[in-house]
Amino acid sequence: MYNLDTRTCGGESVLEYTKRQSDILKLVQERGPITGEQIADALGVSKLTLRSDLSVLTMTGRLRARPRVGYTYNQSHEVESRLSVLHELTVSDFLAVPVSVSESCSVYDAAVTMFLEDVGTLCVVDNANLVGVLSRKDLLKVTLGGSDTKSLPVTLAMTRVPHVVTVSPESSLYDAALLMVRHEVDALPVIRVSDTPEQGAKVVGRISKTTITRAFVELGQKFSV
Repeated sequence: MYNLDTRTCGGESVLEYTKRQSDILKLVQERGPITGEQIADALGVSKLTLRSDLSVLTMTGRLRARPRVGYTYNQSHEVESRLSVLHELTVSDFLAVPVSVSESCSVYDAAVTMFLEDVGTLCVVDNANLVGVLSRKDLLKVTLGGSDTKSLPVTLAMTRVPHVVTVSPESSLYDAALLMVRHEVDALPVIRVSDTPEQGAKVVGRISKTTITRAFVELGQKFSV
């Protein structure tokens, strides 16, 4: 399963950037202010490809984005003290009850469950152990492929572990949001890994973009600009 790439430095968790993100930082530091289009041209990729990378770098404070000016490098890389609360809030404070289906469930029944529960992602489990995730995108692919959704098992349409992005209850809400941006997903299963491998990873909740938005609104009500 994917986890946020971090290393420990002085007892604190420090984010490690990908090679492309490091290339962006170097480019902006040397040529900033620079627009997203100019960055994309310099790296030989499309602006759409860079969207998640630029989001990560601005969210973590390494870059500043100014309308009609472009991106500049944040030399001090200091985060306003009042915003440190974003790193103190944990997933366990906001997680919702997981909506799950079994491996034997059909794609049709999974779609009905998704509609009735009003969620965009389902956890596929075996005795509460996570084996995969089914999203609306997965359902769309199956439907467009013309498959018989009533006879097709959900295991043939889902994204399987270990290709599922997850978080633990102890993860910060900020890290969960960062993972959603980086991997372009709408929700994350919240799991607790057992001490023994044979017991697998138990699904204990879910965290979604809606959850992040609600937390953001609550913080906005607490702090004045």
